[in-house]
Amino acid sequence: MIDLRSDTVTKLTDRMRQVMFEAEVGDDVYRDDPTMRELEEIAAKKLGKEEALFVTSGTQGNQIAVLVHCSLGEEIILEEGSHIFRYEGGATSAFAGIQPFPIKGERGMMSAEDVEAAIKGSDIHEAETGLICLENTHNRAGGTVTTPKKMKEIYDVAQRHHIPIHLDGARLMNAAVALKRPMTDFTQYVTTVQICLSKGLGAPVGSIIAGSSEFIAKARKWRKRLGGGLRQAGVLAAPGIVALTEMVDRLEEDHQHAAWLAEQINALPRVSVVGKVETNILMMDVSETGHTANEFVALLKENGILANAFAPTIVRLVTHYDVSKKDIEETADILKQLIAEKCVK
Repeated sequence: MIDLRSDTVTKLTDRMRQVMFEAEVGDDVYRDDPTMRELEEIAAKKLGKEEALFVTSGTQGNQIAVLVHCSLGEEIILEEGSHIFRYEGGATSAFAGIQPFPIKGERGMMSAEDVEAAIKGSDIHEAETGLICLENTHNRAGGTVTTPKKMKEIYDVAQRHHIPIHLDGARLMNAAVALKRPMTDFTQYVTTVQICLSKGLGAPVGSIIAGSSEFIAKARKWRKRLGGGLRQAGVLAAPGIVALTEMVDRLEEDHQHAAWLAEQINALPRVSVVGKVETNILMMDVSETGHTANEFVALLKENGILANAFAPTIVRLVTHYDVSKKDIEETADILKQLIAEKCVK
């Protein structure tokens, strides 16, 4: 099967398997694991923050950030399609006791004006704004990139109102590669950041959160409360080091594959790509095929392609390390055949 469901399905590389086998380990709750300390030091430097902390998933990292930054009964401002709002099981309310205030963005990016208008203060009728959350790249918007310039506009608003910003940067590396800029160009405009090691970078497990030393000290306590304290964690840190030091630049290949596939789709009748493909995610509109997204996904599966229905008539396709140019070419051929044979109204 050609698996285009997500870049989370990537299998770790042979080198990652080898370094896991060879990793020097220790009890990370006692902070005795040298491999984990090395990973966190590398990550902090790459993200331009004082310290970093390994967490078991992007969701855990995002929720720890909310728990550290916010007090019970406060509100977070975030884009209406953001992962924190749509895909983390209502954890911000369940764990932190805060309410989300979603704002409609343009291709996943809120405007600084809308953010400032949504900020609430000391009125006893309203929940005070405790945090602003950004997402880059934006998953639901189709892997779109928010430029550092746009991020700075919101950062300036946050600074004026003394409100922290957390960046869900699960695919921040894709944004950096797409714009050919270091991650620090983006992270300089946020208080804290989360990045995933187990998506396009190919590591088997884990994410990183980074921020000030004070933030990480509090985050470490919340990670323990959430059951995220690990023992001989070097076996997970070792492939994370490979991910951060050897797997970032190759993301450009995934972007090229997605862009090429988008061109082929747009050349076909009855299907089209929604918006511009900027990184490794593309959204395909199948509304003119006579099929729902779920039906179209089932047709793809019958023909050897795995994809996800993302909306009633939108199918998401994600390129990644385990998808070759040959796989992408075969996907285009299968789509052409399906449109000709199964999608005649």
